Amino acid sequence: MLSEQSAATVRATLPAVGGALGEISDRFYAGLFAAHPELLRDLFNRGNQSSGTQRQALAGAFAAFATQLVERPDVRPDAMLNRIAHKHASLGIAPEQYPVVHQYLFAAIADVLGEAVTPQVAAAWTEVYWLMANALIAIEKRLYAASEADGVDGGPGGRRTWEVVERVEETADVATFLIRPADGSPAPAFRPGQYVSVRVELPDGALQTRQYSLIGSAGSAVRRIGVKRVHGGGAPDGEVSNHLHARVRVGSTLDVSAPYGDLVLDADSEAPVLLASAGIGVTPMIAMLEQLVASGHRGPVTVVHADRSPGEHALREEHEGCVSKLADGVAHFWYERGVAAGHPVERVGLVDLSGVVVASGTRAYLCGPLPFMRAVRGQLLAKGVAAADIHYEVFGPDLWLADADA
Repeated sequence: MLSEQSAATVRATLPAVGGALGEISDRFYAGLFAAHPELLRDLFNRGNQSSGTQRQALAGAFAAFATQLVERPDVRPDAMLNRIAHKHASLGIAPEQYPVVHQYLFAAIADVLGEAVTPQVAAAWTEVYWLMANALIAIEKRLYAASEADGVDGGPGGRRTWEVVERVEETADVATFLIRPADGSPAPAFRPGQYVSVRVELPDGALQTRQYSLIGSAGSAVRRIGVKRVHGGGAPDGEVSNHLHARVRVGSTLDVSAPYGDLVLDADSEAPVLLASAGIGVTPMIAMLEQLVASGHRGPVTVVHADRSPGEHALREEHEGCVSKLADGVAHFWYERGVAAGHPVERVGLVDLSGVVVASGTRAYLCGPLPFMRAVRGQLLAKGVAAADIHYEVFGPDLWLADADA
């Protein structure tokens, strides 16, 4: 909780700081990478830095946290903090990195706002920063401890070497990789819906990391990830996804983190569930569906998926197969083009839930591009699903944090 004096200062200066956060983020990253180029090369996603999405995510998260502190001072935004902490833990972020961020972030704030940053203003916003940073450090410490308790070692992030034992071309742009620990040790447990970070060395020597959802049974001795090749469409192609598609084969090794991620199913075997995905967002949903099947879930399960065409719907057979094994499961697929005539679960166009029955008390889980998730969330709210019961996972910077109602 902010001190009373700092709360008043932050409330008064939030419009000015919030309005300048885009420029502040630009100055922050420029200063940070000038002093520590290794962070851009070996930690931050260079594609997200090039596109500017990481800058937007930082600004949105900091502004959202500050707004929460002054508007709802007795409620800590745990959903936002947990999502960020899981991503940080998968990257191996350590407590000693937070003072470095503070140094360059507040240098950028002073640079952009100039004389408006009085000692009182600087102290108040420093308090905001350390409330957020210390909350993240505490959550990340618990995540690292939980990984160690599961037998994962190797320091923050629990990284170790895994071997590729099978590769399957699911579609023209999606491949799945079956991997196992190279040292023969047991694969760490995970909760369906979680992801791992995969770090690769690129031709220029940079170590770049991306997150991929785990598919399949948590009790298996191997793990499976799905990788969609990212085409830039005018921007640079995805560095890591294209590297994995072009270079990784059976027998290759990968540097893989422990499992992280907070988009996991609640344990209630009776509660109605809705799983909505688009594109490669199907991967965590397959793992959740397998969990529902294995646990004998008795409540209604509604599956919603959107894709460009049936041929580009990765893991479609598994998707349908899991739904057919549920006691009360139904699937609805939307494709932009190429639906099969007479297929009962296929529709043309964008997801439209107007004709889909959504049971009272439904818990919804969303994964896919932000426009898709925003649209589905809005339709679910209109159908009476509680905002607290709609959970989501973003592949990449969480730009949703800039929305006040997220």
